[in-house]
Amino acid sequence: MREKSTPRPATALRPLEWGSRILALSALLCAASGTAAAQSPPALAFPLALPLTGAGGDPQTAIAQSRTSDQVSVTNQGSIQEALGPYGDPFGLRAFLAERGITYVLTYIGEGFSNGSGGLRRGTTFGGRLDTSLDIDLDQLAGWSGARFHTDFFQIHGHGMSRRYANNLTTISGIEALPSTRLFELWIEQRFLDDRFSVKIGQISADTEFAIAQSAVVFVNAGFGWPNIGAVVMPSGGPIYPLATPAIRLKYEPTHELSFQGGLFNGDPAGTPPQGDDTDPERRNRTGTNFRVNDPALLIGEVAYAYRSLPGTERLPGTATLGGWYHFGRFDSPRLDEVRGRLLADPEASGIARRFRGDAGLYAMLDQTIYREPARENAGASAFLRVSMVPSDRNLIDLYVDAGVAYRGLVTGRPNDTLGLAVIHSRISPAARAFDRDARVFGVGSGPLRSSETVVEATYQAEVVPGFTLQPDLQYVMRPGGGLADGRGRRLRNATIVGLRATVNY
Repeated sequence: MREKSTPRPATALRPLEWGSRILALSALLCAASGTAAAQSPPALAFPLALPLTGAGGDPQTAIAQSRTSDQVSVTNQGSIQEALGPYGDPFGLRAFLAERGITYVLTYIGEGFSNGSGGLRRGTTFGGRLDTSLDIDLDQLAGWSGARFHTDFFQIHGHGMSRRYANNLTTISGIEALPSTRLFELWIEQRFLDDRFSVKIGQISADTEFAIAQSAVVFVNAGFGWPNIGAVVMPSGGPIYPLATPAIRLKYEPTHELSFQGGLFNGDPAGTPPQGDDTDPERRNRTGTNFRVNDPALLIGEVAYAYRSLPGTERLPGTATLGGWYHFGRFDSPRLDEVRGRLLADPEASGIARRFRGDAGLYAMLDQTIYREPARENAGASAFLRVSMVPSDRNLIDLYVDAGVAYRGLVTGRPNDTLGLAVIHSRISPAARAFDRDARVFGVGSGPLRSSETVVEATYQAEVVPGFTLQPDLQYVMRPGGGLADGRGRRLRNATIVGLRATVNY
């Protein structure tokens, strides 16, 4: 079989087309949400003594949302400043800036993982991420009504378990990335209509607002942040951690329960590499300052409804979400070459994959508080379920499902500790499985037939003091990579990963 060549660059979306799509998206959202009421709707009276907003900025309906998380969309609850007493704010700088609308947060996550068995090889890794975020209330600082500024910088160090040892699809840790110091997000948001409509523009990451399950933010595996199906099939992994990209996001909340949001992103945060260059996307956009705007666009839309309680129950709120995305680039077939009907595994094939115009995905989520401790307002259990699907003819994965339950305050005397158990299932698409069979038929491969990857995670987050948590974690990866072969052509054995994470929030 001839050597498979590097895919051709995707067709660029011209600036004029960007503008027209932004206007079209604005009109679509306004039409879908209807005419705004003249007065601001009453606040959603969730009987939860927790922050009003949860992960992603939606009303918090998951009582078990954890105290700290690696997801940037989560406002970590509590600061170690409280435990430091008079040393928590040297010279009163924080208080001085806060009075002028300027707030900053420093979050450090350090973790170690060990692969005791299975995967590509056994080994131990250590890594960390320092997140420095800055928010400025431009109304308070400069009299710019309804506006705010936000930026994040990361210093990432150490090595990743998935990249070096597990060789799996759903990255073991949500902070795993190549060592670098990089800009993440940089945007301005303007709010209108009594804060019911907002426009955000700048460098934005899709996983800070879209497809977020509040009950899932306690888990360490990156798949519980952004559904892994998008990270696997989109160019350069898509506009998600650690690669944000220029975008515009519109959000409309006609009531506190209902929200519509949509985003138009540059669809490839690192760009298509030159022919013959297989450099990692994180190396092609090493500092997060490429600010690419000429790649095919990614359009995302989502509607969410936060209800007060399940029918027939009391004090059990939840959120139902439906979303979808469309990418305007070109995507390779996992099985067919550019000559219609010929198989890539055929030694007579061109070695160049057939190209499809565009790719799309749908996802649905249910995030539900299922039990509340009768004598404690902030203790109980929440559960989540997410399902995402994409076309099978142009993607490695065509179905992604994750589900789990988290319990906050299960242990007496530990009201802010969170226990979690969850599972991720990623199904290899029929086209990719067919390629494995074709390779056997044509004698160019003898490895196992890929089928799916399933990850089970159990974790316990213990709050030592406000702003400081320790989190032992156990993950069991079945069929790493969907059933990839090792150096001897045998299926990689199931991997058992144990780890410990420490998070400090200031």
